[in-house]
Amino acid sequence: MKVLYKRKGGYIPRVAAVHDLCGYGKCSLGVAIPVLSAAGCDVCPVPTGLFSSHTAFPGWYMHDTTDILDDYLGAWEGINVDIDAIYSGFLGAPQQVDIIRALYERYPDAIKMVDPVMADHGKVYPTYTPELCDAMASLAGDADILTPNLTEAAIILGEPIGDDWAGTDISDDEAHRLVEALLGRGAKNVVLKGIQRAGESIIRNFVGSADAPGEFVEVSNEYVPYMLHGTGDVYASCVLAAVMAGRPLDDAVRFAGDFVHDAMIVSADQPHFQERGVSFEPLLGKVSALLG
Repeated sequence: MKVLYKRKGGYIPRVAAVHDLCGYGKCSLGVAIPVLSAAGCDVCPVPTGLFSSHTAFPGWYMHDTTDILDDYLGAWEGINVDIDAIYSGFLGAPQQVDIIRALYERYPDAIKMVDPVMADHGKVYPTYTPELCDAMASLAGDADILTPNLTEAAIILGEPIGDDWAGTDISDDEAHRLVEALLGRGAKNVVLKGIQRAGESIIRNFVGSADAPGEFVEVSNEYVPYMLHGTGDVYASCVLAAVMAGRPLDDAVRFAGDFVHDAMIVSADQPHFQERGVSFEPLLGKVSALLG
């Protein structure tokens, strides 16, 4: 697959990371900033919400930042901030999609990566309303790189989820259909994550590009049999880190899968690891090594 970003000498690319900020728990900006920084990127945070902790903990607090973002980003324009990539994840309100699209207009040459963080395993996250899911689905069509899991892909395509939802055990043909359908909605490159079939010890991801219709790359890793909060954010951040280091998208997807697998193994040595989230910090040298 082709290279989406060509690194130029010692230039340090700037990435606008449009994510929430979580005080406790490994996710969102707490992941994107260190991972992309390790890949030699200047990360410019755009906080879509402030959380006391990730939402798997009881009693979490959220502050929606929508009302401040126009002034926040207007101040960037006033000092001529330049941006090479716009990477969005968790959103706090439907209006934030309009704010992201304004960034797209302001920086038309920036790579647009959308990680449509809104659901998993057939369940929509508790802060996501139907209106916000619809807004996220519309944003997916603008992406140069779109990285949904299977539940998010179904929501984007308007397909049902719930008690009769098929889950993660789908065939290659069905995975290809979903990738093609997402490309058909406008995304230029799609990484469909998290196909895990009954009786198998691997997890599969499928990559497709509008530049190569009908061609798919499958990337697989050993399945680690426990769930950790934040692995999706680490995965998407690693994909973009490798892309911004000048790697082709299929290589970026392989790197991200290997990194998340290794981080999950490291995490198991930490106390209360399934509550704390994925521990990736000791592995950041692997991200830096992308720069050669």
